[in-house]
Amino acid sequence: MENFEPEIVAFCCHYCAYTAADMAGSKRIAYPPNVKIIRVPCTGKVDAIHIMKAFEKGADGVYVAGCLEGDCHFKNGNTRAKYRVEQVQKYLTDLGWEKDRVAMINMSAGMGEFFASTALEFTQNIKQLGPSPIKHFNTDGHQTAVS
Repeated sequence: MENFEPEIVAFCCHYCAYTAADMAGSKRIAYPPNVKIIRVPCTGKVDAIHIMKAFEKGADGVYVAGCLEGDCHFKNGNTRAKYRVEQVQKYLTDLGWEKDRVAMINMSAGMGEFFASTALEFTQNIKQLGPSPIKHFNTDGHQTAVS
């Protein structure tokens, strides 16, 4: 497991989290290159199906990063996203997966250091959990041997 590098998908709102990631880059603050950012207009647009599709496509962990609570540019998009993340955590638990494979993170546009540190922390947490359970199944839905 020491060679395992998790694939992380980060759904980032355009106004805050994506801008914080951009600020981290501008300040040359490194964060793991395995964090793949998907910019969304608002985290309220991220539905449970998007998160589950990310897992289906090979993600080991997914987080939704949006505006600080009470500061959403679309009023309550981040609270809708938080609710959806909690629902996906329940789905994962029902499937026998670790609920910590998905998270909601709130930040402002000026929090480049915070973006980088949370990306690193989330990646380390997923590394501890190991590969996504879906990676143990082939395209027919049959379980494959784990190496």
